Amino acid sequence: MARFTSTALSAAVMISGTLALSAAQARAAEAEQTVAVEESLVGQRYVAIGSSFAAGPMLPPAKSGAPARCGQSMNNYPTLLAERFGMILTDRTCSGATTNNVLGPWGEIGPQINAVTPQTRLVTVTIGGNDLNYIGNLFTATCLYRASQMPAGSKRAACGAVKVPTEVDYARDEMQMMEIARRIRTVAPRARLVFVQYLTPLPQAGSLCAVTPVSEDHAAVVRRTGQRLSEITARVAQAYNAIVVEMNQSSSAHTPCDPLPWMIGSPEGYDGSQGLQWHLNFAGMQATANDIAWWLTRSGVKAPRPTLTLQPQAAPAPMIATPPPPAPRATPTPAPTGSAAKPGIKSQTGVKSRR
Repeated sequence: MARFTSTALSAAVMISGTLALSAAQARAAEAEQTVAVEESLVGQRYVAIGSSFAAGPMLPPAKSGAPARCGQSMNNYPTLLAERFGMILTDRTCSGATTNNVLGPWGEIGPQINAVTPQTRLVTVTIGGNDLNYIGNLFTATCLYRASQMPAGSKRAACGAVKVPTEVDYARDEMQMMEIARRIRTVAPRARLVFVQYLTPLPQAGSLCAVTPVSEDHAAVVRRTGQRLSEITARVAQAYNAIVVEMNQSSSAHTPCDPLPWMIGSPEGYDGSQGLQWHLNFAGMQATANDIAWWLTRSGVKAPRPTLTLQPQAAPAPMIATPPPPAPRATPTPAPTGSAAKPGIKSQTGVKSRR
């Protein structure tokens, strides 16, 4: 009798185990099917949040339907990225935007973050620079430098002063960016969240050129601000398990002073035909879209379809950085090494990966 009971018990265990395994296999198959569907971004909703480095002010052609003061371009990286993956883009990027304008209204423009919904599957964020006067300081520094070069007695423009961010400014910027990430995760838990670092606007110390007309002292302020901003962005991305695309690193060999610049700088007599001064040109927007696309593909998104990017209207020949007039200066620092095709990118765990 005991023998029969033992045999029956063994059989029951085997049947139970088989049923459990079958159920587990079914769940795994269902999960695999779900993942396979989610890996394709075709037809999915994409929200772009950010400031001018994402919007593309004065980069032709202008995007119709967007608020004029936002300066959105049809060649900004959100548009190029959406086109590549076949996504439905809601572009809320706006030139001059701060973290306040992401979380709250800006005059007639509603909070950028309100565009994020539970149906959103991708959110890119490039924000925080205007809170620290990052690029604004470049415009001020350019004005001051050019004023200093004018003959004595000349009428000079009112340039203002370069504003050095305080520790309070940095702390507030980080707190605001944390709140942006928290709200996105709360509203759209299934969305991929990508923080895109600001491109590097200046070469290394001692390597300024004619198209970066700022003093070394002011350049040092800008470089330090950019470094601190990149550290803040990386911490926010890590805290909320987001991707961070390190355009600050991949663009370090593509400053306005490099042979293949991704930013415009401030050339003397520049007519604005390639975009706003101290902002991304078409090559910079393409590079940013390419790097985001590469990371998304590496993270499991299906490879994007061939791109059909819009070219700038009546695109002028690329500007080649020219040396400044002879003047006493520090010994130039060698340009950063590294391939532009292999940008440094941090994974969700904060471990840097390279192509």
